[in-house]
Amino acid sequence: MGDNTIAVLVVDDNADAAEMLSEYVGSLGYIVRAAFDGPSALRVAEEMRPAIALLDIGLPVMDGFELARRLRDSDTLTGIKLVAITGYGQETDRARSRDAGFDAHLVKPVDLDHLEQLLQELSSAVGT
Repeated sequence: MGDNTIAVLVVDDNADAAEMLSEYVGSLGYIVRAAFDGPSALRVAEEMRPAIALLDIGLPVMDGFELARRLRDSDTLTGIKLVAITGYGQETDRARSRDAGFDAHLVKPVDLDHLEQLLQELSSAVGT
């Protein structure tokens, strides 16, 4: 089970996908909030100060790479762990997310068992 003091931000422009993922992560014991685009994700992140953010790459207005950069640049989000969630799983896609500062790369549809394990690993690494 998740550590109930660990906050997770879920960002996906598909509201149904964001809500389903949020419900699942919440069921693991994490504090969860969802956002549906980059600008609102930045606002929510400043309010809740998540330890982990699950970011869809294909967002409107501001893509997941730009959002990741802005989250990393925030003085209040030091040490945030970022997970790319995308439909693209080629090695070049994984390399691009690594280069953008993501800690992990998951391909849709997300394997929930893998996500649970990843969240546990990232939670134990929060602040490092």
